[in-house]
Amino acid sequence: MRTHSIRSILIIISFFILSNLSLKAQVPLKIIINNLDNNKGTLILDFRDGEDNFIKGFSQEIIDHQCIIELDSLKWGMYSFKYFHDENNNKKLDTYWFGAPKEGYGFSNDAQKRLAPPSLKEITFELKSDTTMVSIPRYINL
Repeated sequence: MRTHSIRSILIIISFFILSNLSLKAQVPLKIIINNLDNNKGTLILDFRDGEDNFIKGFSQEIIDHQCIIELDSLKWGMYSFKYFHDENNNKKLDTYWFGAPKEGYGFSNDAQKRLAPPSLKEITFELKSDTTMVSIPRYINL
């Protein structure tokens, strides 16, 4: 009978330890996009893992030139995102005839290059605790 009690106690302790670890592995991420040119349209955000696999897409309302996107239960790991300000709600990033974006756009880590999109390495970030990321879009006005 004593062996049975010790085994039960060990099982209960193991359960609590594993439960606590799984709770720690679930972390929230808040993405704040500031300084949008206006409140027209929506913000479209593409959220991916560190291997560039699609996780979730968002189409979010813009209020006071800002957009806030919250993901509640992500696992610890590597992630990235890219977004654009879809001012005319056509669900695509409008470009000039030579390919430059007409609408505001941005990437995680606020990574930017002059003539090409940043690499996956430049936009990937590690998520291991409750995190708030603030990003400011780039607008190319001709």
